[in-house]
Amino acid sequence: MQSGNIKSHLNLHLIVFIWGFTAVLGELITIREASLVWYRMLLAGIFLLAFMLITKKSLRLPIKVIGKLFFVGFLIAIHWIFFFKAINVSNVSITLAMFSMGAFFGAILEPLFYKRRMLWYEVFFGLIIVAGLSIIMQVEVRFLEGIGYALFSVFMGVLFTLFNGKLIQHHDSTVITVYEFFAGFLLVSVYLLFDGKFTAAFFEVSGTDWILILVLASVCTAYAFTASVHVMRRLSPYTVMLTTNLEPVYGILLAFFIIGDSEKMSASFYIGAGIILTTVILNGIIKNRYDRRHSLSE
Repeated sequence: MQSGNIKSHLNLHLIVFIWGFTAVLGELITIREASLVWYRMLLAGIFLLAFMLITKKSLRLPIKVIGKLFFVGFLIAIHWIFFFKAINVSNVSITLAMFSMGAFFGAILEPLFYKRRMLWYEVFFGLIIVAGLSIIMQVEVRFLEGIGYALFSVFMGVLFTLFNGKLIQHHDSTVITVYEFFAGFLLVSVYLLFDGKFTAAFFEVSGTDWILILVLASVCTAYAFTASVHVMRRLSPYTVMLTTNLEPVYGILLAFFIIGDSEKMSASFYIGAGIILTTVILNGIIKNRYDRRHSLSE
């Protein structure tokens, strides 16, 4: 049992490491935002669909639920487009540092979404996160456009996570993700069609880009998703949440060693990013203690 638990912890760190690597791939692939998301969602959807056929899972869902999944799929597509756009106009370090703001957005939106009262410490930590963000924005003015795109991407990410949180309670996670990926692929296809992007040049992808896109769609999307669902069944939500907060750390370190000088930031950036990350981790610790105390009192 203990060795199995250690294995689950190692698998979780591997998954978070892979998620951090996603941002690096977004910088290395020469295909831009919407086109990259088109390839990513199409291929990841195909990989997951193949997985479902092998495991003999049914795709049948009520029409009403499918409609909701299409909406969430649109949110995921928008989230990824602005994620890669933020990387392209700034860099990996800036984009991943902004992703720690998800805790602040979640602290505000989750109580409204699930109709629970707002917790004082979530608001308090949220204000500290904003202070850390302001430090980064003051010293990295040249990246303000990328910061804006990244924050919008994070906001979209929190929204689709909240919607998925409800849907996953009643339906198989792999099934709903297949619908969401193909819905997002459809949305991006319509956008690219009206934007006149579907030309011969669109499908002229270099060999290097094909390799990186396949890694992105298979390892960083389809595999990471299915593996994370499996691990989350063995570890507590608290452990998963704290470990997930290491994604910016892994991603920034990977970007520094793989991409190089363009990822070097000022000392103030690392101070601001450190404040944000530390606050998110402290929020997780206090939330865990609060939930334990609350469950004991009931």
